[in-house]
Amino acid sequence: MKISYNWLREFIELTETPDQISAVLTETGLEVEGLEKVEKIQGGFAGLVVGEILTCTKHPNADKLSVTTVDIGTDHPSPIVCGAPNVAIGQKVIVATVSAKLYPISGDPFVIKKAKIRGELSEGMICAEDEIGLGTGHDGIMVLATEAPNGTPVSDLFDNGEDFIFEIGLTPNRGDATSHLGTARDLAAYYQRPINMPSFKEVEQKTAGTKIFVENSEACPRYSGVNISGIKVEPSPEWLQFRLRAIGQEPINNIVDITNYVMHHLGQPLHAFDASKIKENTIIVKTLSEGTKFTTLDEKERKLHPNDLMICDAEKGMCMAGVFGGLHSGVSDSTQTIFLESAYFHADWVRGTTTRHSLSTDAAFRFERGTDPEMTLIALQFAANMILDIAGGQIASNYQDIYPHPIRPVQIISKFDTYHRLIGETLPNERIITILNDLDIRTKEVTHETFTAVVPPFRSEVTREADLVEEVLRIYGINNISIDDHFSTGYLAEFKEIEPYKLQESISIGLAGKGFHEMITNSITNMAYETKMGFGGEHTVSLLNPSSVDLNIMRPSMLYTGLESLRYNINRKQNELKYFEFGKTYHKPMQYQEKQHLMLYQTGKKQAGSWLEGTIDTSIYHLLESVYQALELAGINSTITEPLTEDPNYEYGLSISFNRKLLGTIGKLKNEICSHYQIDQDIFSADLNWDAIVASASREQYYKPISKFPEVKRDLSLVLDKRVTYKEVQDIAFKQERKLLNRMNVFNVYEGDKIEKGKKAYAITFYLQDNTKTLNDKQIDKTMSRLMSLFENELNAIIRR
Repeated sequence: MKISYNWLREFIELTETPDQISAVLTETGLEVEGLEKVEKIQGGFAGLVVGEILTCTKHPNADKLSVTTVDIGTDHPSPIVCGAPNVAIGQKVIVATVSAKLYPISGDPFVIKKAKIRGELSEGMICAEDEIGLGTGHDGIMVLATEAPNGTPVSDLFDNGEDFIFEIGLTPNRGDATSHLGTARDLAAYYQRPINMPSFKEVEQKTAGTKIFVENSEACPRYSGVNISGIKVEPSPEWLQFRLRAIGQEPINNIVDITNYVMHHLGQPLHAFDASKIKENTIIVKTLSEGTKFTTLDEKERKLHPNDLMICDAEKGMCMAGVFGGLHSGVSDSTQTIFLESAYFHADWVRGTTTRHSLSTDAAFRFERGTDPEMTLIALQFAANMILDIAGGQIASNYQDIYPHPIRPVQIISKFDTYHRLIGETLPNERIITILNDLDIRTKEVTHETFTAVVPPFRSEVTREADLVEEVLRIYGINNISIDDHFSTGYLAEFKEIEPYKLQESISIGLAGKGFHEMITNSITNMAYETKMGFGGEHTVSLLNPSSVDLNIMRPSMLYTGLESLRYNINRKQNELKYFEFGKTYHKPMQYQEKQHLMLYQTGKKQAGSWLEGTIDTSIYHLLESVYQALELAGINSTITEPLTEDPNYEYGLSISFNRKLLGTIGKLKNEICSHYQIDQDIFSADLNWDAIVASASREQYYKPISKFPEVKRDLSLVLDKRVTYKEVQDIAFKQERKLLNRMNVFNVYEGDKIEKGKKAYAITFYLQDNTKTLNDKQIDKTMSRLMSLFENELNAIIRR
């Protein structure tokens, strides 16, 4: 929602700067997400001054140009070449000085430069009105009727309409603040200043008017309307158009613009109907039968729900109440008489219609949150006065107001002690009463301990004592509440949501326990890596203003900076390395993107040699074990690993997925990549998609008690085709024997001349266990026989007995 600073000042006296007002609004609960300066004339007349033409002669080298000298208030007159036919000595004109930037009505902005035009020096430009955004005229230069001294800034002569716009992230419970009046109420309470309510003239009324019937008073508790005749539909005056544009509203015509203005002014949506299109001069507020077709202003035909409230005439629907107008009942250029509607529609009914039809309008935005039932008639009279002033015409009927069951203020009995307890600080009772009264919440029956709050209908969300405490706290200021040094809080319940930073901390601790060191590298790296290695390609994000030639792109791969760190350590004889890093990569396939990664690196010896055991080189499986353990810390089990068919980074590797979602890849980096970094030892790395891990993570922690009954081991040697993976063997085994098979382990793999070519042998240990009893030989043999038959039938395995 956008709120204008200048517009607010119509309701309340403000001497504070827009930045100060922004801070106060945020503190009181209307969070300001942005503050923007707007100008009626783009550029604000910067560099434009009043000048007086001292001399004017024909250009010696061009028939349609003149050479002038202009006094712009400096020590020496400025020579300016001008092409306007009406330029003459003695004229007061607008001069754009050298370096001024102009924003013409049509065309691109341009900067005035010192130049020679057909051989004559020109130090500026004498302006026409369209060249500086003041109008559309371009017949000649703009001649001023002013006594202002030469050199006077043009901004002193013309109102630039400078304003500041607050972008407020309005929460659904603040229906009272959907207007400038509502926003001003909070400022008035905070600063304890009066509100200037809008005034309007009493207009003579006639008796004849559109007949109004409200058949559904539950959905429409109040309906007000008036007829205005003799109007002239045309563009709105400039001030109104600028005010609407400043808050993001596109002007349409004076009638529609006035209804939009009043909605943003007072928070009450209005709708203007062309009275000549209302059949039998009758308005009926009702629902229509299910499936009734209705064409809205966007020219879409919609099928109505029986709970869609409609504004109808004697024959058909004209408007979806509080949501969207019909195609043929609105104001057009030929409209002369209107019926102006101002109503209070129940929020639940409007919300239902917008949800069913996927509609979102400014009016519905307000009705869904709850408007002020006491504002309908005030807004109607205010708008009618504006229409008479701007569009002409006269009031052609009584102000009709159908309000059979007035909405009464909510009365809440409240204890002062509740405020002290919930706020955490003892406020004077008088201060509590003052704040509530400043918020238009009346108080009565006040004692030393209790009082009764009378909440006006426009504060529909204030229904409980706790709501009153919140109102007091946001005006008193949460920043004014003193916090004890030992202040703490706790939760009775455990939250199910995964908090990424806590998950990152848990995985970091786990990897550190496995001997990994965390590193943090620079997100900015060298384009030379990209040129030689080509990870990012055309999607690389380059810096517009790099600090050096070595730091000129955002890294498209974590490998760039990770390998730099590995190289640095290896060059210093630190060959056994285990690193991990959380970081981002940057891309722009169409728009800029950031991707979160967890990278792991392992290189060197897995185990140093000793008198007892020999050395063990690091392999992909050592790093894979660490990846599995990291994923288990995130509650991710039962991952699927598959060989990578082709990858630009790895000589060979695996993909890791969970629930059909790719979590990352792992493999041995290609030798040419390592060579580019002058690394002459094997590097194994894993690139994990951190966002996918967070999305797949689980807070659930499962454990199994240690069984009371012994575990049994049986070894089996299988001769298989080379194409058969261990995972296939594992999947078949667990599919067949889910109850007794606890786990499996390969302790040897053989390929050689002792078995048939194209074959390999797996030596596998099967661990069997029953958690309810001790297994006997008969059960064990039966289980292993089933498994062997399965391997023979499904994998063509040869069992080496």
